[in-house]
Amino acid sequence: MSERKVLNKYYPPDFDPSKIPRVRQAKNRQFTVRLMAPFNMKCKTCGEYIYKGKKFNARKEDVENENYLGIRIYRFYIKCTRCLSEISFKTDPQSTDYVVEAGATRNFMALKLAEEQAVREMEAEKEEERTNPMKLLENRTKASRGEIEMVETLEELKELNKRKVVVNFDDMLHRYDEERQSEAAAAAAAEMEDEQLIKSVFGERTEDGTIVKRLVDDGGSSSDEDKRPKKQAKMLTVKATDLLAAPLNNASKNKKPNPLVKIKTALIKPNADAASTSSSTPPSTAPSTSTTAPSAPAPIVKSTLGGLSLLGSYSDSSSHSDSDN
Repeated sequence: MSERKVLNKYYPPDFDPSKIPRVRQAKNRQFTVRLMAPFNMKCKTCGEYIYKGKKFNARKEDVENENYLGIRIYRFYIKCTRCLSEISFKTDPQSTDYVVEAGATRNFMALKLAEEQAVREMEAEKEEERTNPMKLLENRTKASRGEIEMVETLEELKELNKRKVVVNFDDMLHRYDEERQSEAAAAAAAEMEDEQLIKSVFGERTEDGTIVKRLVDDGGSSSDEDKRPKKQAKMLTVKATDLLAAPLNNASKNKKPNPLVKIKTALIKPNADAASTSSSTPPSTAPSTSTTAPSAPAPIVKSTLGGLSLLGSYSDSSSHSDSDN
């Protein structure tokens, strides 16, 4: 079974196209075409309204002895949908429209009529300018005034546009990215400085997060710690008798002497230097009346309020008595 819509047909080997008889057709024969109504119309026979865009099976033919600048003009025949009366219209290339010939009248032609009226008025003005020079001068003056007003309006619009600030979002985002990068770089630099300071003070940080402090070698090195000046400790000379006299002085300052307690006085043995000087000179039996001061220090009065001070005075008195003997 062959196909319904074939593209290639079979031609037998003995096919001769010259033997096909040609039928003579009329020069201006009609073709059946499918078209839509180009405008709104009203049937003259029954008064039926046919709206624009309604589809018809129409007959098309060429209009004899009519053309526009070599463009052919076509005529169409349709039938009314109610009374089946024939309606004809043809093309109008001059106005790029259609013209009704018979069987109907066109509706809603206000726009077309207005355009035609505007064209007629323009032609009348041109004709008047050609014939009346004063009218031409007046029209030129009006045109120059209109141009001046338009230039002033354009200048005002330009000034208004200059006043308005145009925000460029791309530049704004680019500046924001630059500021954010600069802030991140500053933060990273500050963090590096802090890390270097921590390393210089506490030591280096290992991968697990612990801090390892570096020990300074005993054999001299050129590190910063060796360059720092070392503080010299103050050597305080402490005498044996100062330990015994300190509680007495503090107690005498803090407490008031009791009038009922008798204060015992004792002589303190002079220093070793004083003893050596005294041994080199002979002891004097008589009191000296000279103005020179004795080399031995004056006796110090100690209070008997503290137990430790009593023990010190007792030991001093016993040593003094032994030396006298």
